[in-house]
Amino acid sequence: MNQSTSLFGGFAATFQRDLLLAYRNRGELVNPLVFFLIVITMVPLGITPDPNELAKLAPGMIWVVALLATLLSLDGLFKGDFDDGTLEQYLISPQPLYLIVLAKVVVHWLVTGLPLMLFAPVLGVMLSLPAAGFVPLMLSLLLGTATLSLVGAIGAALTVGLRRGGLLLSLIIMPLYAPVLIFGASAVASATEGMPSTSQVAVLGSFMAISMIGAPFAAAGALRVSANG
Repeated sequence: MNQSTSLFGGFAATFQRDLLLAYRNRGELVNPLVFFLIVITMVPLGITPDPNELAKLAPGMIWVVALLATLLSLDGLFKGDFDDGTLEQYLISPQPLYLIVLAKVVVHWLVTGLPLMLFAPVLGVMLSLPAAGFVPLMLSLLLGTATLSLVGAIGAALTVGLRRGGLLLSLIIMPLYAPVLIFGASAVASATEGMPSTSQVAVLGSFMAISMIGAPFAAAGALRVSANG
C-alpha cells in the first residue's frame, strides 16, 4: 500500500508541476489552437467557398490540422527539463521514469489535445460539416489526440538532446501518426456519408490502449539514451 501510494505520489507531483508550468506559460498554449483556427479559416478562401465541397474536405482537413497542431508543441515536452537539469533528477529518482513520462504526456494532452477536440465542432461548422459527423469527430479526436501525444513523446524523447530536433522529430513520428490520421478522418467521413463509423473508432481506441501501455516505456528508454548520449 505504501509503495503504491509512493508511486502515485511521484505521478501526481509531476502532473501538478507540469500543469502549473503550463498555466504560467499559458500564452504559448494557445499557439496550437490559433494555428488550428487560422488554417481552417483559410481553407474556404484558398480552395473553395462551396459548402458541398467543404463538407467533403472537412474530415481530412480538420484531422490533418489537428495532427500538425499537436506536432507544434511536442518539441518542448522534455526540452525544458533537459535544459535545466530536471531530467537528470528524474533519471536518478527512485520513482519509475515511465510514470513521470506518463504524467507529462497527460498534461500535454490536457493543454493541447483536449482544447483541439472541444474547439473542433466550431471549425466543423465553418467547413459545413454535416451534423452526423460531429459526434464521430469529437470521439475520434478524443482517442486520436491522446494517441498522438503518447506516440509523440517517443520522438520528443529521442530528440531532446538535439539543438534543432524539430525536423528530425517530425520525420521520426510522422509514419507512426499516419494510421491515426487515416482512421480518424475515415471515421468522420463514414459518418457524414451515412455509414457506421464504429469500426474506425474501435481501431482508434485500440491504438490508444496500445500506446498507453507501450509509449511511456519506450519514451523513458529513449530519455535514458538521450541523457547519456
